[in-house]
Amino acid sequence: PMTDPRPLRIGCASGFWGDSSVGAPQLVASGEIDVLVFDYLAETTMAILAAAQRKNPQAGYATDFVDTAMRQVLPQVVAQGIRVVSNAGGIHPQACAEALAALADELGVALRIAVVDGDDLRERLPALREAGALVDMFDGSPLPRQLLSANAYLGAEAVARALAEGADVVVTGRCVDSAVTLGPLVHHFGWAMDDWDRLSGGSLAGHIIECGCQATGGLFTDWQTVPDWAHIGYPIVVCEADGSFTVTKPAGTGGLVSRATVAEQLLYEIGNPADYRLPDVRCDWSGVQIEQAGEQRVRVWGARGSAPPPATPEGWVLAAHLRRPTERSEQMLVLRRQP
Repeated sequence: PMTDPRPLRIGCASGFWGDSSVGAPQLVASGEIDVLVFDYLAETTMAILAAAQRKNPQAGYATDFVDTAMRQVLPQVVAQGIRVVSNAGGIHPQACAEALAALADELGVALRIAVVDGDDLRERLPALREAGALVDMFDGSPLPRQLLSANAYLGAEAVARALAEGADVVVTGRCVDSAVTLGPLVHHFGWAMDDWDRLSGGSLAGHIIECGCQATGGLFTDWQTVPDWAHIGYPIVVCEADGSFTVTKPAGTGGLVSRATVAEQLLYEIGNPADYRLPDVRCDWSGVQIEQAGEQRVRVWGARGSAPPPATPEGWVLAAHLRRPTERSEQMLVLRRQP
């Protein structure tokens, strides 16, 4: 059943670790978002974070999220009631959350932070090797003996549960990029985790904005038609309860939201558009419709979905409530995968 029929407005302030620091302040100042999401992770990034953690046990997360982005906007985020979801946790989401809690205390802001972990498989590598489970998915060859990092790709369900538990900020490890958007949609609209078409539509919304300004003209064949790159707008999706959405950007910013910029981002990094596999849903975007709906507004609908591959991790539990010894940071929630 739907929990809230109103559209949910989600803005993405980061498409990779090292993205411009202007995204979060721009989106928050616009007054046009309900949820602020960040994507920091790539496969190479995970290896870099793992190497950093070897030198410093408290390292291993995307420091930009806390030190730059949230330091710029945390008081405004809390004042506006904006929920934040980020995979900045990288290899060490607990340390990321602790650093964010310390920032909240420094700024005098009350904050409930949830941590989603369970993706890190490094300790399980010997058992997985013994079971013959570590082979290349395409040719079946064994993986190298030396691995810097090994992570399962988590989905949106734990993010939605963390929001339902009252988290203001959700920090995850290695989830799929689109899950930081799908999780808030599942929570807001009350979508069932087998409502495949809606989950596919929400995943597509997340996929469109997961790379930040790529969807607003930053990675576009006809780049010469994109105005004012220096002040490019970060993307916003205005999502409906049926899984459709409108792509836009904050008023007065540069960049371009057109059928072509959105269509090119739809095709980015997905392989087969009729069979894009995520932990929560197998997506068929081959029949998606993309329509210019006004200046800097593109409407997207028609995503279909089916059950995900059977190896999808499931069985999330709320494993711990960690009370910090301060009055302001009320509680930290930790979601772990059952063994």
